[in-house]
Amino acid sequence: MKVVLLKDVKGTGKKGEIKEVSDGYAKNFLLKNGSAKVANASALNENTMKKESDAYHKEMERQSAIELGQKLKEKTITLAIKCGENGKTFGSVTSKEIAEALKKEGFDIDKRKIELDGTIKTIGSYRITIKLHSEVSVKINLEVEAI
Repeated sequence: MKVVLLKDVKGTGKKGEIKEVSDGYAKNFLLKNGSAKVANASALNENTMKKESDAYHKEMERQSAIELGQKLKEKTITLAIKCGENGKTFGSVTSKEIAEALKKEGFDIDKRKIELDGTIKTIGSYRITIKLHSEVSVKINLEVEAI
């Protein structure tokens, strides 16, 4: 019997896949638990439409990430923090502080998307990477200044 999986089923397949399974397994387990539905014409059409819709939405997310990346490209963010002698900071610059500085500039970016190569503990200029999408990342300049 052909079924369309409505959720991931271990050992059978992933959500949205069309699988050929035995009649007993389909009737007694998959259909009974709501993990699948019979693959008739309407279910197959609905599955195809859902896949197309998901692909369209993913592409729109990617396009918006590219547009945001173009706006951010070569942007310079300046952070002023307390420093001691020799330009050493008290603590380090975190991705949270960088996200807050970007928010002041008008860019709402989650701190988890900001990738730092290492800890920033001295004043100076740094290049940091912001991962906007799985396929889109952009590098910006960070200037750390003493107060």
